Amino acid sequence: MAQQERAVRTRRAVLEAAAAVFAERGYAAATIAEILQRAGVTKGALYFHFDSKAALAQGVLQEQITTEYHLPRELKLQEWVDAGMTLAKRLPQEPMLLAGVRLSADLQGRDVFGSAWPAWAELTARVLEEAKERGEVLSHVVPEESAQVFLGAWIGVQFVSQGVAGWTDLDARMSALFNHLLPAIAAPSVLVRLDTAPDRGARVIAEVRRRPKALATATG
Repeated sequence: MAQQERAVRTRRAVLEAAAAVFAERGYAAATIAEILQRAGVTKGALYFHFDSKAALAQGVLQEQITTEYHLPRELKLQEWVDAGMTLAKRLPQEPMLLAGVRLSADLQGRDVFGSAWPAWAELTARVLEEAKERGEVLSHVVPEESAQVFLGAWIGVQFVSQGVAGWTDLDARMSALFNHLLPAIAAPSVLVRLDTAPDRGARVIAEVRRRPKALATATG
């Protein structure tokens, strides 16, 4: 068991180091040597988990879609908003997510290691389909089409925020994006109940982080 735990920690250390290097330098300029140095592991340990730089990039991209900050809500559309707002809050602070943005936008490398964008579109379409089944979404809305529109807008918001404000206004831009798109998607009775405030992501993250402490207190 101890050996298995060490392997998990080593793999995580390698992924986090790779993400930091990819985020800073991009895929082409990143080197295994620098990733090894940052991870503090041997070459053998790295290659035990990842057999190439491309495999490392794929590993980083697979880390983009997580349920870590997902909380069930009465409205499925609120869950979608929360996913977007927490991502906007976390992205500037987490190298793993920053690396995902840079790798996904790498036109030359995409044929080698792929992109996180299709997975995001699929996740969005699935949530919108569930919301439509619950009557939260207007009847004419096609979830797959709306997911693609949202993905394109979200990618644009990321790069404009980075270029104009160094990510500092990403929360506000994401809030504005939802405020512009949701009236074309959500049923009016649902729309008025959705919380799309710029600080929504920060509040959801704080709520998630409080939960383990509350559970520990209750069971301790």
